[in-house]
Amino acid sequence: MKAIRGKHEQGFTLIELLIAVSILSAGLLALGSMQVSAISANAHSQNVTQGSTLAADRLEKLLALDYYDPELSSSDSPHEDTNQPAGRTVRWNIVDDAPLANTKTITLTVQWMDHGIQKSVSMQRIIARML
Repeated sequence: MKAIRGKHEQGFTLIELLIAVSILSAGLLALGSMQVSAISANAHSQNVTQGSTLAADRLEKLLALDYYDPELSSSDSPHEDTNQPAGRTVRWNIVDDAPLANTKTITLTVQWMDHGIQKSVSMQRIIARML
């Protein structure tokens, strides 16, 4: 016996379902790849934030020193922090009388390796000798 179908019968054909599943799969794959990119960007941002925080902290310690402190001597420049965290290098250069007389320019750099590429954060401050 033949099944009689009406003209207004509703439903999806197999081809329509295959196309819908293909589009959904492509969207989910794109979403997964976007998630991987976001995780990688977050890891990079974390490294830069840690480097910036370390640089700002060490620079604040240097700014708190006396103008004539040995750690602010230009003759021993560049200086290197002896108490640095693993994987990070903290160095600073001192330039006397720059940009004006009775001033010192401190340039502090924090370096680290990120996936085989050297990254760095630098900060610069000028301190004046109080007369």
